[in-house]
Amino acid sequence: MENQTQQVVSATPQTTTYAGFWWRFLAYIIDDIIISFVNFIILIPMWAFLGFSIFKLSELSFFNDEIPLGAIASLFGLIFFTALISIVVTWLYFALMESSSKQGTLGKMALGIKVTDMDGNRISFLRATGRYFGKILSGMIFMIGYIMAGLTPKKQALHDMLASCLVMKVD
Repeated sequence: MENQTQQVVSATPQTTTYAGFWWRFLAYIIDDIIISFVNFIILIPMWAFLGFSIFKLSELSFFNDEIPLGAIASLFGLIFFTALISIVVTWLYFALMESSSKQGTLGKMALGIKVTDMDGNRISFLRATGRYFGKILSGMIFMIGYIMAGLTPKKQALHDMLASCLVMKVD
């Protein structure tokens, strides 16, 4: 006779609910701290490499009659460069993390939140990119697009609706 053992697999059902406005806001605060740190780590060496320093920029005096055109161009170049790098870093952080197998940013993972499509599946990088840039629309009119996450039945913000996504709180 063969000795047969049965394995009993305990399938504890996971309950999922939609992540509301405040959970998402708290996750964003965590993510913003992380993104600010990453931007700082990337931008400081780049500014040094390009020759921009606080001491150089502090030599600019807007009270002089003559402001060197090169200094103004350098200042605007620095602002544009900083904004461009920050946008790319932030976009890649959100799009790559939310389309990964973890389905969320570090802030969302810390709070047990994940981003899914309407069927609960992982979203693609393209959809995560659309969701990220849809946040521009969510913030355009007094942040109404974000506030919608607290008012709609599935707790969707405007950018979630545009990208056909759900943000779930996993217990």
